[in-house]
Amino acid sequence: MTPTAAPRVVLLAGGVGGSTFATGLRDELRARGGDLAVVCNTGDDLWLSGLRLQPDVDSMLYALAGVKDLAQGWGRAGDSRRVADELAAWNVGWEWFLLGDLDLGAHIARTSWLREGLTPTEAIARLQARWDLGATLLPMTDTEVDTHVVLDAGRMHFQEWWTRHRARLEPVRFENPGIDASVPAPGVRDAIAAADAILVAPSNPIVSIGPILAVPGLADALRAASAPVVGVSPIIGDAPVRGMADVCLRVAGVPCTAAGVAGHYGARGGGVLDAWLIAEEDAAAAASVDALGIAAHVEPLWMSDAARTRALAVAALGAAGL
Repeated sequence: MTPTAAPRVVLLAGGVGGSTFATGLRDELRARGGDLAVVCNTGDDLWLSGLRLQPDVDSMLYALAGVKDLAQGWGRAGDSRRVADELAAWNVGWEWFLLGDLDLGAHIARTSWLREGLTPTEAIARLQARWDLGATLLPMTDTEVDTHVVLDAGRMHFQEWWTRHRARLEPVRFENPGIDASVPAPGVRDAIAAADAILVAPSNPIVSIGPILAVPGLADALRAASAPVVGVSPIIGDAPVRGMADVCLRVAGVPCTAAGVAGHYGARGGGVLDAWLIAEEDAAAAASVDALGIAAHVEPLWMSDAARTRALAVAALGAAGL
């Protein structure tokens, strides 16, 4: 298949898997003269020590800028933690949620702009203007819709449950207070309507992609789009590639399998998918995915280096007919 020249692609993404996939997709689209818009999950956002943090946005920003700490999967490469240590000495913030000095610079800049009256979309535009990302980052919404984890004993912010407790506390459900009154951020609907392909990254289906699709009107925009919607499974061999997505899936009643997640997203119409990339290890599930009305494509999904990540992006674009 001859690569399609200058395709316009929208990627829905969050987390480490999403930012890693985005780098390979960006590289391939650059070679084709294409355009990439990334709709980022903002359900992970939070206020901490007076600063507005956007973990998934920043992971995407740093990955595409080539400054992400690849060893830990988040934050800035070569960062230090003098400010975090000083804050801890003052008993400010969360001692288990350490932020690097360079990372704090981004949070301070963002918060300063927000307090000046800029919207999150406008603040993110200023942040990304620093680097040639080869992509446009868009928040899913400008409304604050932080993810809360509801437990038998109460509730806590998702970041506390995920980072401090490592998902060991059994959740009852996940909530995004205020999301029913939110709207897609400026530019999101237009990017989806103009896209030649819409891709769903191999991100956590419940807490990374779930909040994006829960923004009123956003899932409908995907269903109404003329472009095919192609997802990449975050499950390989019935296990999440990274993190504790299996806990999130279990709570949502979704089997931790490639076919289970495909069924969770659903086929275009009631759901959003036209095609679904599954790992070679899960090839036996292809028939089950096809039976859902979603075209299964068996591909190598491990993003173990830049070449394999770009190859996966090529496969996703191919599944979209590009």
